[in-house]
Amino acid sequence: MVVKQYSEQLYWQIRRMVLSHEDANDLLQNTFIKAWTSIGYFRAEAKLSTWLYRIALNECLTFLNKQRAVNTLAIDDPEASVVEKLESDAYFSGDRVQMLLQKALLTLPEKQRMVFNLKYYQEMKYEEMSDIFGTSVGALKASYHHAVKKIEKFLEEID
Repeated sequence: MVVKQYSEQLYWQIRRMVLSHEDANDLLQNTFIKAWTSIGYFRAEAKLSTWLYRIALNECLTFLNKQRAVNTLAIDDPEASVVEKLESDAYFSGDRVQMLLQKALLTLPEKQRMVFNLKYYQEMKYEEMSDIFGTSVGALKASYHHAVKKIEKFLEEID
């Protein structure tokens, strides 16, 4: 029941971070496995969704750090590699605007990208994000604001 209830929203949050359908599915599965094996650590005063998002974001960060290490050694332009992967992904059916937005998101630091994704796509409240990140609401608002400004600047430079 928990898997059915949260799979789609967690999948899309993960997918916006890792871009690949296969990687997102693997990380989603890892998230639920980790939740199952760590259920004894769940504090009932927290929302289950908040706890699951936190696990998913940690899984994404671990994955991205490993990918960054591999990409740094393997290619000169890791961003170009990610964009190429996104453009060739059969599961990504985005139009030009979505492609540009995804490229802009790639320029953001990981935390800003996560905050932007949760606020923009999931319409999550800052208070809930605060529980996930362990950060103040003010810091999250500032992070979102900076992300929006960087995205706007990126899109202006494209035109």
